[in-house]
Amino acid sequence: MNELDVLQVFCAPDGGFGNALAVVRDPRPYPDQASRQALADELGYSETVFVDDPERGVVDIYTPGARLPFAGHPLVGAAWLLDLEAVNPPAGEVWARNDGEFTWITARAEWAPPRTLERYASPAEVDALPAPPPGEGWLYAWAWEDEAAGRVRARGFPRRAGGVVEDEATGAAALLLTERLGRALNITQGRGSQILTAPGPDGIVEIGGRVRLVSAAGEAGGPRADGGRGTARIAPVERLTRSRLPAAVTLPSTPVPAP
Repeated sequence: MNELDVLQVFCAPDGGFGNALAVVRDPRPYPDQASRQALADELGYSETVFVDDPERGVVDIYTPGARLPFAGHPLVGAAWLLDLEAVNPPAGEVWARNDGEFTWITARAEWAPPRTLERYASPAEVDALPAPPPGEGWLYAWAWEDEAAGRVRARGFPRRAGGVVEDEATGAAALLLTERLGRALNITQGRGSQILTAPGPDGIVEIGGRVRLVSAAGEAGGPRADGGRGTARIAPVERLTRSRLPAAVTLPSTPVPAP
């Protein structure tokens, strides 16, 4: 039996692609950071989320090799799965909403771990990059597909030993790029994942995407090896639609250091 919920986050319009996310809704077998890190390393997903309080949305986020105070696609996925108006990672309270197709979260750019945002002359140059490109440190390679329309082609490379070679869809990097450019973006990342962003007041950025359930905890057989693509459809959503960037948003004024 599968003990995890496995999601695809930031899916394309047809439900394909997206970044895989494991969600552990019963974290009691993993009571400390060492056991959680070991599971995240074993699973090998870009991120694994442990839900410590499903009512208040308290979550703990791990990549293979590191614990994160904030990450975009795990929080979008957790907000969708738990049907919450706020999620609470170590970085601080993150407000969430669902508009029927996209799940959105709000965050500050200083919460995101550092990334090198490198602009290329064309989408073709981004597509031609090896995985990973030469160099050190987290690279977010991007180019305009249509600058007037805010359409971006991007790829993300952690470039660290023992981890994910290419991150399919990276909410934190999309947040940083939106903050730098100061405008709403429609980002196609990786093989075809879609991330939407919008800058808000007081340095807040909203990040949105489609979420699809690949396999639920308790199902026999666990997650499919193909990542749940093919003919599977985006799971239906029947949730309250909330206004963009609610007035009640409260965010900490000081950044949380990246690990």
